[in-house]
Amino acid sequence: MSKVATRFAPSPTGPLHIGGVRTALFNWLFSKNQGGKFYLRIEDTDKERSKDEYKNQIINSLKWIGINHDGDEYIQSSKINDHIKVAEELLITGNAYKCYCSIKEIEEQKKRAKQRKLPYTYNRKCRGLEESDSNKDTKPVIRFKSKTEGISSLNDLVQGNVEIENITIEDFVILRNDGSPTYNLSASVDDHQMNITHIIRGDDHKINTFKQIQIYNAMKWNLPSFAHIPLIHTIEGKKLSKRDNASTLDDYSKIGIMPDALRNYLLRLGWSYKDKEIFTLDESIKFFNLEGIGKSPSKLDMSRILSLNEHYIKNIDENDLFKHLNEYSELCKEKTDPNKEEKIKKSLIFLKNKAKTLEDIYNNSQYIIFDEVNFKADDLKLIDEKSKKIISDFNIEISKLEEIKKNTLEAIINDLIKNHETNFKGVGQPLRIALTGSKFGPGIYDIIISLGKEVVQKRLSKII
Repeated sequence: MSKVATRFAPSPTGPLHIGGVRTALFNWLFSKNQGGKFYLRIEDTDKERSKDEYKNQIINSLKWIGINHDGDEYIQSSKINDHIKVAEELLITGNAYKCYCSIKEIEEQKKRAKQRKLPYTYNRKCRGLEESDSNKDTKPVIRFKSKTEGISSLNDLVQGNVEIENITIEDFVILRNDGSPTYNLSASVDDHQMNITHIIRGDDHKINTFKQIQIYNAMKWNLPSFAHIPLIHTIEGKKLSKRDNASTLDDYSKIGIMPDALRNYLLRLGWSYKDKEIFTLDESIKFFNLEGIGKSPSKLDMSRILSLNEHYIKNIDENDLFKHLNEYSELCKEKTDPNKEEKIKKSLIFLKNKAKTLEDIYNNSQYIIFDEVNFKADDLKLIDEKSKKIISDFNIEISKLEEIKKNTLEAIINDLIKNHETNFKGVGQPLRIALTGSKFGPGIYDIIISLGKEVVQKRLSKII
């Protein structure tokens, strides 16, 4: 038996979709579990819509989430001559034919099918046409001569036995009239030449699979195994499209979702292993199998993604968390000041409390990152005369301390609560606004200790 080889074959006509990422992940995990190879094929034959920026986004997205392909990227457009040769061979063996129907005729057929509320299939008018009877003024397309009788069946590794009546598969075009190959021809030739043993893709490709199997059989090639995974739906149950929010990896990295958390989520989106929820990378490879993939569509649940991300934030080593935060800061066009690194690292133990995303941590750490406090107008209004007196009294008391510790701060704040006949919020809130610019954020003791006596006094003095 051939060594397992899988592939992910996106078209660079737009950013990589979250459904595509999951397909790539399942292919990658299956090949690694089986000790095989995983290849990335860029299907760039649509020259008008294919762009390098999308190709680069696809490659970078897969790297970001931890999916690394074997060997160089396989560029489909460089193999077009091979695809054309196969089309010509299919013509010679009688498995394909030239179709001279004009665009106008095809449009008429489509119009009639629509009027009868039937799906359009080509009427096979040119299937038995002699070359001498053809319309010499029309440049032909080449169509594959599909089976017209019987039933084809597929032993799908996810869906089980799938059957289709052959008459429903039209004589599909394999070469356009400009000589360019179509998807089903190119994909079949590439998969054969790449020695792909397992094709794992969305179940919207089922009809393509039956077409491609016919090409394989006509060419007498060994068939790969097929697995069709259910699509991802929105929380409302609709098919997820590229137009939906949070449909690309960029949408997730921008709000501070960590790659490990998203990969873990996508692994569990339509796949299960016992009752296990959290998987390390090694565990993902060790336990992944096709038997664990469900047959029903999965719903993309943002609340679950945030919950998993929070779990990873809480449990990750602080040095690793800082690296992720630093990358996120660069994404926000804000490089971390090297002089602030140690202060931020030490503060992560409380900055990550209640944080669901790196964005939350980034926002909570603004008061450390930036020397100038950026006050929120509504919060600044809360600093009335009584608040200024509390801030002033606190500043006097803190100046007497040689070292700032939580117990000494608690004593000062308790005295202020008593002397000003207020509560903890009455003292903590004006101090937090003065030091961070907002009434929301980390605990007041954590803020003061993380800033240090000198910075605290400087900021309080400005408010006073």
